[in-house]
Amino acid sequence: MLAATTQLLGKAQRRLWMKYALRGVGGSDNHARLDLAYRMPDPWNMASAMERTRFEATNRIIGQAFGRPASVLELGCGEGHQTGYLARACDQVYGVDVSAHAIERAHARVTQARFAVADIFSQPWGDERHRFDLVTACEVLYYLRDPAATIERMQMLGRNGLVTFFAPAVGRLGDVLERVPGLHKDWIHAGATSWLVGWWTDHDGA
Repeated sequence: MLAATTQLLGKAQRRLWMKYALRGVGGSDNHARLDLAYRMPDPWNMASAMERTRFEATNRIIGQAFGRPASVLELGCGEGHQTGYLARACDQVYGVDVSAHAIERAHARVTQARFAVADIFSQPWGDERHRFDLVTACEVLYYLRDPAATIERMQMLGRNGLVTFFAPAVGRLGDVLERVPGLHKDWIHAGATSWLVGWWTDHDGA
């Protein structure tokens, strides 16, 4: 009984904090407010069973679509919850997030990964075309002022790309994703929650 009550209080605290921290964040590149959200550990409840289902399903799609990539760049890696799963699916994973608080925890969680406080336009590991075998943006595009520019950058930096977003965001982000040549799509489901997954291979250029 005590454990259940504590869990409910934790959920309520997280909801209240995120309601405050994420004011003005959607579609705005508001890095300061995103960093504020991470003053609370695991603000998006990424340790939940529901998110683990998403991580595992994403890894399955990566394996089926791309085999085992040599390198993966993860945009919006947060505290490294999904990074740990991506590390199992590739030889070397790189993670960027605009939150220094998140990156500090990510370093501790996934010690073999390479992390930086950055976005896709300022990541420090090279700017050449197809620098990475795969670039991912899972649950990230909601917060960007120009998601199309980020996808274009993903296409340049990655031989392959993959994005996921929560089903209600399809109205805003679906058209942007549909512009990607050679797009493949599927759904991930966890109970009543669904995410759209889109992935592609960039055949344009070496």
